[in-house]
Amino acid sequence: MAGKDEIKYGKYLQEHAVGKSPFGPVYSFSGEDDFKSDFSLFVIAVDHASVMEQHAHAHDFDMYLVFCGMDPQNMGELGAEIELSFGDEGEKHIITKPTTVYIPKGLKHNPLIFKRVDKPILFLHATIAPRYRA
Repeated sequence: MAGKDEIKYGKYLQEHAVGKSPFGPVYSFSGEDDFKSDFSLFVIAVDHASVMEQHAHAHDFDMYLVFCGMDPQNMGELGAEIELSFGDEGEKHIITKPTTVYIPKGLKHNPLIFKRVDKPILFLHATIAPRYRA
């Protein structure tokens, strides 16, 4: 372990408390606040059916959504049904398996509806921007 006067890279580590959201426990950080970088992240353990985002919108940055199971013995099983729509026409997609979604800047998306959640799932919401802005 480096002594206090020897710490060179400590600025690259930032602890964060797990908070609460209407959807389940959440871990998040903003690159703008923590690292002065173009990346921000929300990690939510979604534990019940809910409408996460009701209205369609677009962003001026790229975004990734990741939906995956939390059972370490069977991460290939999502145990949920999620509805996500895209474009002006509201093209609906149903997610029932671990899935990564890329949303390029300018693409209208949502609603995002967790229609069924049999057991908690992990939802990662990553933006290639210093802070998420709707």
